[in-house]
Amino acid sequence: MNTRPAPDPLLIACALGIEHLALRSGERGARRAGRRRPAGAPERHGAEGPVNILRTGMGPRAAERSVTRALAEPALAGAAVLATGFCAGLAPGMHPGDLVVAEETRDPRGTVACVGTELLVKELVRALPGRTVHTGPVTGSDHVVRGPERSELRATGAIAVDMESAATLLSAVRAGGRPVAAVRVVVDAPEHELVRIGTVRGGISAVRVLRAVLPTFFEWHRNVLLPRR
Repeated sequence: MNTRPAPDPLLIACALGIEHLALRSGERGARRAGRRRPAGAPERHGAEGPVNILRTGMGPRAAERSVTRALAEPALAGAAVLATGFCAGLAPGMHPGDLVVAEETRDPRGTVACVGTELLVKELVRALPGRTVHTGPVTGSDHVVRGPERSELRATGAIAVDMESAATLLSAVRAGGRPVAAVRVVVDAPEHELVRIGTVRGGISAVRVLRAVLPTFFEWHRNVLLPRR
């Protein structure tokens, strides 16, 4: 009997409790949608393999520790890794609720190329019509970026900054070859600057967007696994 090996899992990493809550809520919604699909219709809501949503804690060190520890577990050894959550937009004209798909992530320790960027953009546009999706490099920081520092980072070519994506993906590829990606929701932009990180809790639009993106992550996972089957 010809049996196909079980697909590798998907590890979705976020930092904040509010991000984790939004993703969990989106996961429950995706499962309900999958159960309601018409008989014979293709499954487009569920994940290809096991899904793990990991709350790493805030900052690059916490992300590195959590992701490295998670991928050391035998069940997650071959997992695809996707970093998500909120970010600060660096380009003029960005607005809270916009989406950012990283072409690469950067921090002082290195650059990691992302896989399946075009697919993610296509699926996000389909799933959230009317939402602006930006693509480009996402840079890492160990603190909330404000004022002149935002312009300095923009001058490097980065379109967004957050504290965990670069550390997450660098830790993931150091633990072994695997598909990696980063999708972020803008809560802070040049014309809409946060006063403090706690202001994220008021980003209702961004939370709703993050809650809605899970099916696009599942579709990305399905497609990046194809060459590995």
